[in-house]
Amino acid sequence: MARNQPNIIMTGTPGVGKTSHAELLAQSTGLKHLSINQIVKERSCHERWDDALQTWIVDEDKLLDVIEDEVKVGGYIIDWHACDLFPRNWIDLIVVLRTDSANLYDRLKSRGYPEAKLQENLDSEIMEVVAEEAREAYDEECIVELWSRTVEEMEGNVERIEQWIQNWRTDNQEHRESGSANEKKSPTSG
Repeated sequence: MARNQPNIIMTGTPGVGKTSHAELLAQSTGLKHLSINQIVKERSCHERWDDALQTWIVDEDKLLDVIEDEVKVGGYIIDWHACDLFPRNWIDLIVVLRTDSANLYDRLKSRGYPEAKLQENLDSEIMEVVAEEAREAYDEECIVELWSRTVEEMEGNVERIEQWIQNWRTDNQEHRESGSANEKKSPTSG
């Protein structure tokens, strides 16, 4: 069954602006913001709590089982720091948000991240871990990397993604219409 709305992953190191982008896009496009952190907590998709990093260790299989029926319908902006666990056929666009180390440090410090977690995330951003995971898991044409250092960049990113969504909707509407027209034209056997 073809989706009527796209699914987008908003990903990147914690602190790059995923949730801010996802919330703005959900408001402006009508897509639903799916915060994986919230799902993990509310639907118990975790194995245990990691005291050192102050985070839940996610049960990825349970997470996918819990969200599968919703996401397959389409119309979601999936907000999480990882992307490679989501099946390719669920996703239409992967947005990898990036920021510089100084911005990231300040954002994570203001959240009260413990030093080990702060350093792990800084290293991840510097080494482009999330971007590399996206490139390994998905086709290049469905990945976009965007900078998220300022409010102006975020607003520009949102406008760019809104345009992508509009194009997706137009292209897929035309595809559905031509598909149904072809079905009507094709002779039935028998």
